Amino acid sequence: MKKTSCEKKSSGFKNWFVDAGRDLRKNKSIYLLMVPGILFYIVFCYAPMYGVLMGFVDYSPARGILGSEWVGLKYFKEFFGGMYAWRVIRNTLVINLYSLIFVFPMGIILALMMNELRSMKFKKTIQTTTYLPHFISLVVVCGMVVDFTSSSGLITNIVNAITGKNYTNLLYEVDMYRGIYIVSSAWKNFGWNSIIYMAALSGIDMELYEAAQIDGAGKWKQLLHITIPGILPTVVTMFILQIGQMMTIGHEQTILLYNPVVYEKADVISSFVYRYGLENAQFSYSTAVGLFNSLVNVILVFAANKLSKKVTGSGIF
Repeated sequence: MKKTSCEKKSSGFKNWFVDAGRDLRKNKSIYLLMVPGILFYIVFCYAPMYGVLMGFVDYSPARGILGSEWVGLKYFKEFFGGMYAWRVIRNTLVINLYSLIFVFPMGIILALMMNELRSMKFKKTIQTTTYLPHFISLVVVCGMVVDFTSSSGLITNIVNAITGKNYTNLLYEVDMYRGIYIVSSAWKNFGWNSIIYMAALSGIDMELYEAAQIDGAGKWKQLLHITIPGILPTVVTMFILQIGQMMTIGHEQTILLYNPVVYEKADVISSFVYRYGLENAQFSYSTAVGLFNSLVNVILVFAANKLSKKVTGSGIF
């Protein structure tokens, strides 16, 4: 007697649960290792998503989220109808685009350069020197930048000597803020970013280089035809993840470096949300802006992944 489609589905689910239970009993120690990671995402990523409702209500701490009046898209309309929407969106995109053009390739270039070093002592010295800034507190790094760009700072004196001008504080110069932000961000992170590319380079089969040398290929051709194709999947993955953050800039560095004089080119979505949400206590308004930012990031990730699959044939999902 033939089974109906419902019976087949029921039987399939039953078999799946039986197999899953058997695998769980067999590898329970491995599954236990997953528990801290799962709990982390539940507590810090999924549970807070309940707070997204604040963007659709006139939130009052006394009434709570569910007790507050439902206002729908009021705060989204208020943001896009305001005078600061285009400014913060433009600044966020421009700074991230600069980071994508100048900072992102630096980790790749550093990894490729260190891969060609034959002196292990010199290689370790370069690695330690470039990795070290990543472990320095961002507050300390920004404090150094503020001191170096002050009226008597080293960088300010060098710029004044080169340009012949008399800048008093570079962080108060609107046209210089983005450059200072990108350079300080690159100095802190490019060494650390190269680690993943160094790992990808270590996975390339050395026999490919030996075969290329036998065929008469020089270093440049080996780089173009072996090294870069070997790390391309890793580069594509990191590029997609970077594109997914095009509307996101950590508010910490921005808040530690910017000031009202340079808001025109320095104020980004994350700092705008911080200012309105925590300083001005406009919780619903800032939540709506933050939710818009997250939705755009998700769309960018899917778009970049689809484009990558069409161009290179690989993606992250």
